Amino acid sequence: MTSPTDVSDNAKPLACDSAAEAAKPGHFRYVVLGMIFAITVINYADRATLSIAGTEVSRVLSLDPVMLGMVFSAFAWAYMIGQIPGGWLLDKFGARRVYGCSLVLWSVFTLLQGTVGWFGVSGISAAIMLFFLRFMLGLVESPAFPANARIVACWFPTNERGTATSLFNSAQYMAIGVFTPIMAWLTHALGWEHVFLWMGAVGLFAGILWFALYKEPHSSPHIKPAELEHIRANGALVDLELNRRATRQKFTFREVMQLFQSRTLWGIYIGQYCITSMSYFFMTWFPIYLIKGRGMTVMQAGWVVALPAICGFTGGVLGGVMSDYMIRRGVSPSKARKTPFVLGMFFAAMLAMANFVSTDAAVIALMTLAFFGKGLSAIGWAVMSDTAPEKMIGLSGGVFNCLGNVAGIITPVVIGYIVAATGSFNLALWFVGAHGLLGMFGYLVVAGKFERMVIRPDDRENENCS
Repeated sequence: MTSPTDVSDNAKPLACDSAAEAAKPGHFRYVVLGMIFAITVINYADRATLSIAGTEVSRVLSLDPVMLGMVFSAFAWAYMIGQIPGGWLLDKFGARRVYGCSLVLWSVFTLLQGTVGWFGVSGISAAIMLFFLRFMLGLVESPAFPANARIVACWFPTNERGTATSLFNSAQYMAIGVFTPIMAWLTHALGWEHVFLWMGAVGLFAGILWFALYKEPHSSPHIKPAELEHIRANGALVDLELNRRATRQKFTFREVMQLFQSRTLWGIYIGQYCITSMSYFFMTWFPIYLIKGRGMTVMQAGWVVALPAICGFTGGVLGGVMSDYMIRRGVSPSKARKTPFVLGMFFAAMLAMANFVSTDAAVIALMTLAFFGKGLSAIGWAVMSDTAPEKMIGLSGGVFNCLGNVAGIITPVVIGYIVAATGSFNLALWFVGAHGLLGMFGYLVVAGKFERMVIRPDDRENENCS
């Protein structure tokens, strides 16, 4: 017969085990990371819909190359214009509402592109309709990356932000690998309209899941108290959205202008501009360089272009992991963020060395190294999460992404002029490679030490309130 003392003694280990289990920090933040990773994959896939279906769209709707080029450009212009307003909306209304509404709206505009042929239009009329829909797609997608940065700042401690940021930033490569074959099959088997209709439907379903599942850290029913305290104690801004509701989110012009007066932020802006310039080279002129500049066939170029996506994903994840590992080993966050960026930009600049090699194998090796380096240096969003003013994380991310995406307009045009004027890609490669050195200069010389910026209150407003 078991005595009361025996029962009590047996219960003690069970109680201790339960207490120890409750005290362990959970990992629900990685579920949140999985959500924004999946949404970012959809984001990039929706941008690529017209690229995949473009040949059929231009044939069916009678679009000449100039019209198609104008339609392609619509997204980049609107995406850049919408960055700062999108960041302001995030600071005012929070990530849950703004990100969710952005996802639903960009899915609607993706879906609507598949209906253009239903109106019996072609030529310039079809081009105008597509231009408007692509412009609106870019405009409503603009809060996405600032929202990702804000969510990571809320959910992840400083020594995990690099990995979290590199993972959602590497979703662009996953989109290429997963959705490109699916969209190509839809175009071939069912018609170009189905690419837009199905991708729009996927996005709308994701929007429903977002509003149903996502909550801020302080109000999420799924996060354990131990995890909440763990991430708060290690630098996560878990009360950011709670503080936003409790205080008036209104910034004066002078306060906002401080985002353009910080030497640290300008170093980060320069770095983002340089890495975006390289991204647009690989997205636009790289296949043409392989075919016209190196004499490869279209099939050869197609296989070569696929390699950078794999290397970019690998480098992107490695950069974040390396940065966080250095922080956990006691290295300062500033040095830990700068190391993978500078190393990656050095590798990326090596693409200019393709001017001195003659074999295709050597060219492929250099371009693969460059794309790996570009991925390794994609640490900018983690740096923004570390340095942006606490009450302006969304707006700061918008400014950062806006200035970075100016490269998406300038770089393809400059390369086009260089190739047209010289008949060669040699100077174009020097132009792109120089961005690696400029990015290193921005982080090493201009930026200085990375630390969270504090906005100085506008004294004139304080005088008016007194």
